[in-house]
Amino acid sequence: MDHKQAHERHQDLCRRISHHNYLYHVLDEPEISDAEYDRLFRELLDIEREFPDLVTPDSPSQRVGAPPLGKFETIDHSLPMLSLENALNEGEWRDFDNRVKRGLETEDEVEYVCETKLDGVAVELVYRDRLLSLGSTRGDGMTGELITENLKTLPSIPLRLREGAPSTLEVRGEVYMDLDAFQTLNREREEQGEPPFANPRNATAGSLRQLDSKITAKRPLKIFCYGIGVMEGPAPATHADLLQHLQQWGLRVNLEQTRVVTGADGVWQEFERLLAQRDELPYEIDGMVVKVNRREWQDELGDTSRAPRWAIAIKFPPRQAETRIEEIILQVGRTGAITPVARLEPVEVSGVTVSRASLHNWDEMERLDVRVGDHVIVERAGDVIPYVVRVLTEKRNGSESVLPAPRNCPVCGSPAARIEGEVVYRCQNLSCPAKLKETIKHFASRGAMDIEGLGDRTIEQMVERKVITNFSDLYRIGKEDLFRLDRMGEKLAENLLKAIEDSKKPELARFIYALGLRHVGEHTARILARNFGTLEALTQADHEQLTQIHEIGPQVADSVVSFFRDPHNRQTLTALQQAGVEPTREERQADQSLAGKTFVFTGALTRFTRQEAQQKVEQLGGRAAGSVSKKTTAVIAGENAGGKLDKARSLGVPIWSEEQFLEMLKEENSK
Repeated sequence: MDHKQAHERHQDLCRRISHHNYLYHVLDEPEISDAEYDRLFRELLDIEREFPDLVTPDSPSQRVGAPPLGKFETIDHSLPMLSLENALNEGEWRDFDNRVKRGLETEDEVEYVCETKLDGVAVELVYRDRLLSLGSTRGDGMTGELITENLKTLPSIPLRLREGAPSTLEVRGEVYMDLDAFQTLNREREEQGEPPFANPRNATAGSLRQLDSKITAKRPLKIFCYGIGVMEGPAPATHADLLQHLQQWGLRVNLEQTRVVTGADGVWQEFERLLAQRDELPYEIDGMVVKVNRREWQDELGDTSRAPRWAIAIKFPPRQAETRIEEIILQVGRTGAITPVARLEPVEVSGVTVSRASLHNWDEMERLDVRVGDHVIVERAGDVIPYVVRVLTEKRNGSESVLPAPRNCPVCGSPAARIEGEVVYRCQNLSCPAKLKETIKHFASRGAMDIEGLGDRTIEQMVERKVITNFSDLYRIGKEDLFRLDRMGEKLAENLLKAIEDSKKPELARFIYALGLRHVGEHTARILARNFGTLEALTQADHEQLTQIHEIGPQVADSVVSFFRDPHNRQTLTALQQAGVEPTREERQADQSLAGKTFVFTGALTRFTRQEAQQKVEQLGGRAAGSVSKKTTAVIAGENAGGKLDKARSLGVPIWSEEQFLEMLKEENSK
């Protein structure tokens, strides 16, 4: 390929990859498989390696991060990024509505746009000639920190806007982190001896303010855009139209949870709907933002020195409650990390009874000055484990006690050490029963080898009585071994041995996940399985092969390579193979009857979990998405389904029951 051909192919690949990024990250409607996307991306990288002069600022390859900065520069916003006035109850909301009517000199009901109030970090993106040129934090509203290189690493932020976008556009948005991604990030940090983040917002803020943007690139950050500053040319007449245009120009907008309503009653009804669905959302929100829809009325109402008169945030009730720490217990994880957990006097937080709260590590305990017997404020965010926000020191009576850092493992008694640079103490015993128990629990779990009947109590007895010393031993035990366990009769033993036997032919992705590699969750395991096809190929992969895969970064690559190079791990794999454990080869299945079809699941499912439903769809070549669009094949609705069901009805998307979904699967499997 000569330079001219390379230039033409490079431009075509940039256009195609950017188009597929838009479909995937903005519309949630991918048209190609991950494997096809990876093929295009690798071809782009190959061309850029051979012809470095072809690399452009908006190339999809330019999301890996830039050299570290010494400090952040500051930049003035063209228009101030103002704060929002808050309403804490219905009366304060109606007072705001009355002020709007007075300001507009009307008694008619006003049309409003209702949006989720994400608990993230506000940023501004500046596009010139449709190219992302600057990115900054909100700062004090007038001046922000310049974090352009960090923001460029977010896949959901386009490096170039689509055709039709204004040549100059300043976009305001909120960067955030999904709750699942936040939990995974904290688990990884604790395993590495790093302090966990207190909540998703802190994780987001810390990730955006990295002087080394390569660190930001590893963090699972996303953005929703909600408004503009300066824009070349006429702006849409309404805020709702503006949001639609932002999405058409390539920006990610939370249209699924955005509603246009009329009058104070309509807004309050929408607020109650959103509050009821708060725990269903994959991200944390702390309220609802309400804006006058007509932009000319926004201009007429104007701003105060700190907040617009045409917008307000109605805040949700706090997810906090006061309780008392009865005991601090120590848990030992698969990596030997010793984690303090507070056992609480049960208390209700946002409708859920909480009896435990994370204390993370001893540095965090010292920062909070937490003691056994303290009265504390605990906070809960979505499904994230509750955590202690602060200690009510004024309620101490002198009976409280400080828990010292562990000198020994609370399970096996072996020395506990804190490696320099880490914040967690770890058990140093490779044969620690607690580590082994957690390893086997993970190996046998539903998302991994799925060994039915192998519950926590059975595993604990197996380890304590030395029936097994490694998860490969599971495939060598017999009835006589199981009869050493309490309450293990003939029938139970037969059922368990059958379940173990039935697990010998797992899907490759499940087997990879079961091995418990650090930084390799179920999603990453599926990516590895699809790209390598066999366990043998994966065990031979080097760092370069792994990092060329879309979504596989250096940290995951290091973990995979080191795991399969470890002699003990290779010995375990050999033992599993000799016992008859053979993961199935990962191939594009012959049955692709659901290829091109997308399904969305909402509400409380009773016949299967969300994970099981997703796997059923993917096994037949389909896709399970998190949001509803015109291209959604069907929405499967369980009990208490919310916003996704409303969106499906408005778009005319078919709505199925779980029974209808299962009937469809039976029909496809019988073909």
